[in-house]
Amino acid sequence: MRGMKGEILLNMPAEKAWEMYRDNDIISKINPQMLAKAEYVQGDGEPGSLRCFHLGPALSNYVKQSIEKIEKVEEGRLVTYQVIDGDLRKMYNPYIVTFSFIPVQGNSNQCVAEWKAEYEPIAPAIPTPEKARDAALSFLKSFG
Repeated sequence: MRGMKGEILLNMPAEKAWEMYRDNDIISKINPQMLAKAEYVQGDGEPGSLRCFHLGPALSNYVKQSIEKIEKVEEGRLVTYQVIDGDLRKMYNPYIVTFSFIPVQGNSNQCVAEWKAEYEPIAPAIPTPEKARDAALSFLKSFG
């Protein structure tokens, strides 16, 4: 399986970034041009839950919707999910993403937000998911 990752520094505590990412009401208001709506269609965010992201107009030419099955949760630190339906699923199988929020040692008001993907293109012509990485990191920058 192939892999890719990226990270950015956020000027907020890891706990706050985590809470924002996990709360559908908050995350849906951060940058509606990129993410129009997030909702749990099954469960409440624990492993086995299904979360649907409806992407906004800034990303609609790439991905309109993504349904994700949450695989792993380390409360306050990371969430791993597998895309099970939507536009990314038409390009990669599997497509597994982990979002991590890591406190910066010595500065409780900053954290590193990390996006990591494991994926396999369904056809040789499918490019690496750089657009997905760049969109995720750009969205995370909107947190604060």
